[in-house]
Amino acid sequence: MGVLSALPLVNLGNACCCLWVICGGAVAAYLLQQDQPTPITPGDGALVGLLAGLFGALVTVALSIPFNLMMAPMQRAFLQRMSRDGQMPPAFEDFASTFAVGVIGTIVLAVIMVVAGVIFSTLGGLLGAALFKKPVHPGSASTSL
Repeated sequence: MGVLSALPLVNLGNACCCLWVICGGAVAAYLLQQDQPTPITPGDGALVGLLAGLFGALVTVALSIPFNLMMAPMQRAFLQRMSRDGQMPPAFEDFASTFAVGVIGTIVLAVIMVVAGVIFSTLGGLLGAALFKKPVHPGSASTSL
């Protein structure tokens, strides 16, 4: 889900309540449940969702750097057109062009993705644990320690 969060335009799915991040946590809980013969606990889902969020944030930041570098010429041209039309104050133009492709923008993205990734993928893991929990059949309770 980190890839979906890094792709231009596709990443807009995260504008809808961090959709890709929540789905990443739910998918992680689903995959964990598939490997377990017994139902996973909400704590298991939360933990695997948290780990998925951290990994997804790393993938998002790593992939967004080359995408931002590829998009930089188009962003600069857009900002120059807005500047010529008088729609943008000069100080904001300097800030936006630096923020869009610079180190500051990457650091801000990393912090936001780690915080949002941890919170929302943990919630997705809890949701996935509840949705994909295997049913417990009576008489098939395991008593092994």
